[in-house]
Amino acid sequence: MQQSDDQILATLRDTDRDRYLACLLSPAEKRHSLAALYAFYAEIARVRDMVKEPLPGEIRLQWWRDTLENEQSDGAGHPLAEALLRCIREHHLPVRVLQDMIDARIFDLYDDPMQDRAALEGYAGETASALIQLSSLILDPDNAARSADAAGHAGVAQTVAGLLLLLPVHVGRGQVYLPAELLSATGLDRETLLAGTDESAIERAVRAFCGLGRDHLAKAREGAGAISGRNFSAFIPVALAEPVFDRAEAAGARILRQSLQPPQWQRQWRMWRASRRREF
Repeated sequence: MQQSDDQILATLRDTDRDRYLACLLSPAEKRHSLAALYAFYAEIARVRDMVKEPLPGEIRLQWWRDTLENEQSDGAGHPLAEALLRCIREHHLPVRVLQDMIDARIFDLYDDPMQDRAALEGYAGETASALIQLSSLILDPDNAARSADAAGHAGVAQTVAGLLLLLPVHVGRGQVYLPAELLSATGLDRETLLAGTDESAIERAVRAFCGLGRDHLAKAREGAGAISGRNFSAFIPVALAEPVFDRAEAAGARILRQSLQPPQWQRQWRMWRASRRREF
């Protein structure tokens, strides 16, 4: 078991360094479960990066769906599946939420437009927000429901920040996650964003998208009082969202040509401070 737990932590360190650190800042007795959940999340989030066509990606996601649906499965032969199934059974996690998380990732495999704010918030709700809430069920199940609203808003803020970080990658392969209605309201459309030609409109769109993220971050902070002390570890990575909004607004249209990612030491310090102050 110890070797398996160490292997999952190593996998998480390689696939999601920030959540790996958040895991280390969590209670020791919960780390193996959080690591399994976070590593699974990273695995399905990067499916688009591992395939050249949508169909192989859908097959990968279907494998996970089938594994979760099989109540007799123990994931034998697949260390991450074994760890995730142990986590689900140990903490009585709702499999349906994990299945919805998998289904949401199908969107990543295609270049369909994100139509409106509601669609983006729904995508974030089934991915980042759900991850926070599942983490809360691991950390402090008796009080997890109290912080569900904060988790919802925090997940949207995280998603917006993550999409800003990945905007150059997404544009490079023809994906646009910024809602079409937001693009239209700022004088932009999908083709012009992908071409990167109207820098003024791109800057307006980036600022509007940051505004959406900041709005949800503010609402998450308003609900922070409902987060139990033991559940706060689930929210530590949210502390990384605001610096991304700051950098994106400063970059404007240059966001398509430069990285917004703060240095690793700054991210580590910000999460460490969040864990001590219990604020994000």
